[in-house]
Amino acid sequence: MFNRPGQVYPETYQAQLAAKAEQLRAEFSPFFKGSPTVHASPPTHFRMRAEFRLWHEGERSFFAMFDPENPKVPIEVSEFPIGSERINALMPALLDAIHDHPELRSRLFQVEFLTTLSGEALVTLIYHRKLDEKWDQLARELEQALDIAIIGRSRKQRCVLSRDHVDEVLTVQGQDWTFRQIENSFTQPNAVVCQHMLEWACRQAETIGGGDLLELYCGLGTFTLPLSRHFRQVLATEISKVSVRAAQHNKAVNNIDNVTIGRMSAEDFSRGWQTGEGRRISEYNLPGYDFSTVFVDPPRAGLDPDTVELVRQFDHILYISCNPETLRDNAAALDSSHRLVSLALFDQFPYTRHREAGALLQRR
Repeated sequence: MFNRPGQVYPETYQAQLAAKAEQLRAEFSPFFKGSPTVHASPPTHFRMRAEFRLWHEGERSFFAMFDPENPKVPIEVSEFPIGSERINALMPALLDAIHDHPELRSRLFQVEFLTTLSGEALVTLIYHRKLDEKWDQLARELEQALDIAIIGRSRKQRCVLSRDHVDEVLTVQGQDWTFRQIENSFTQPNAVVCQHMLEWACRQAETIGGGDLLELYCGLGTFTLPLSRHFRQVLATEISKVSVRAAQHNKAVNNIDNVTIGRMSAEDFSRGWQTGEGRRISEYNLPGYDFSTVFVDPPRAGLDPDTVELVRQFDHILYISCNPETLRDNAAALDSSHRLVSLALFDQFPYTRHREAGALLQRR
């Protein structure tokens, strides 16, 4: 029923989405008696980032992907309908430039695209050779010709020509939010569905009624900043240095003054919360917060046991999950103290089996 990577059959999309929603409903039926709200993706041009191998056959080069069932045979990608319109426009233009300039083509083996709804584009060219001044000159000319930013990478080299980021603008509850997205850091791949996720999370926050918010795994602040409108104060933690740097920038550019962003893993924060020990924990002035809610957006493994016990101490748990199976396991572990009151499906990856979910759990 689901398609190979990169393929789209829009006529099948609603049936696939319904199957995902039914699977989610069945998985959570022990904890939730209703049906999840379903947030669909555009059927085409929904993916803001993509990466391809660049395959060389004689004088010709092309973008390639690989079927997991036959991983040694490249599949030529001449168009990429799941990719943003900007990615699709850049693909042939970039190939033309590479074919015209051997210095850009030589030992180039991978190309990564990062684009935005507002039309910005960052292209990373990855090589099996050292990049020199000639490459730098040609790449800068290509930046100007295609109106993009370019980064060149090779072993022990990272050549940022003009900038290492794009600035995305997402609209949430009628307000525009600007988010700096840095190359090689995590961003939500489907910007339209990301807006749905933010809208849903903010609507849940409206039902909670204020207090302070603790956020774990805050990334570049995508959820942090819109949610900050619904809480008195926000303490947000993240382990990645690059993401913390982006989050601090995004906080400033969006004129947010009630958010504190700290660099710390969820596991370390959980241990520090329990023991009161640790230099960074003491810096946060936890007694100055009146937490009503914790927001988590963990990796696929879900919440570890210590963090489950941490979130159990909050009246409200807002949870975004890239793996509903571990969300279900966490909801089962929390069922004795919290009931699941809202469940949502977000179709970040149409035409695949992948599902993302949102849940609001409230203290019994």
